[in-house]
Amino acid sequence: MSTTELTQYLADYLQVDQYKDYAPNGLQVQGSEQITRIVTGVTACQALIDKAVEVNADAILVHHGFFWKSEPEVLTGMKYQRISALIKNDINLFGYHLPIDGHPQIGNNAQLASKIGVALPKIAESVKQNLLWHGELEQALAPQQLAKRLNETLAHKPLHIGEAPELIKTVAWCTGGAQDYIDAAVELGVDAFISGEVSERTFHAAMEQNIHYFAAGHHATERYGIQALGEHLADKFGLEHQFIDIYNPV
Repeated sequence: MSTTELTQYLADYLQVDQYKDYAPNGLQVQGSEQITRIVTGVTACQALIDKAVEVNADAILVHHGFFWKSEPEVLTGMKYQRISALIKNDINLFGYHLPIDGHPQIGNNAQLASKIGVALPKIAESVKQNLLWHGELEQALAPQQLAKRLNETLAHKPLHIGEAPELIKTVAWCTGGAQDYIDAAVELGVDAFISGEVSERTFHAAMEQNIHYFAAGHHATERYGIQALGEHLADKFGLEHQFIDIYNPV
């Protein structure tokens, strides 16, 4: 399919106009006019770009792309190396941040719910842009059991904070750097909150509000949305798709 066709399809499918984001969602660096082979990955780092070059990809789709609001505007150093590699190899770069978190089917939050066994996940109305989700585990688990499930599912040992309650049945979650949604999770009355990252203040928030908190890894919790998007495009349009997971322990 053409780059224009894919750009328009993804804008509609991911409802990018519904999100107020920190970076542009859509085509970020233009490459080949026709797309047959796509690579997906979490972050548009040099290692992912190099792998895409190796497999002759026409496009890379990522959750963390370029041109963030706090990012220097000049094309020098690391940023120049990344973008010049894309241009030299005629590779399109598509970046989708919050739309990949909030999508009700292929999004990071929806995918995490499926991976860890949450029944009937729901979007919390208290947080905008579909970013905070909640639901019930299929069966109540001790905190150590939920930590083990997260470790086995995400291949990342989570940091666990909290002492009460003894069993966890209800959970809220938001993938990535969403630790400050813990207060909104408390308002939902859940037993535990899961996100990717943790801050110093998160410890006190969890302990003083009697909620279990699990920091399950920013990269680890956000692998699955962009991968699911690539699989969707392969099924719908017959594109060749390869998900490439570049190691990141954070």
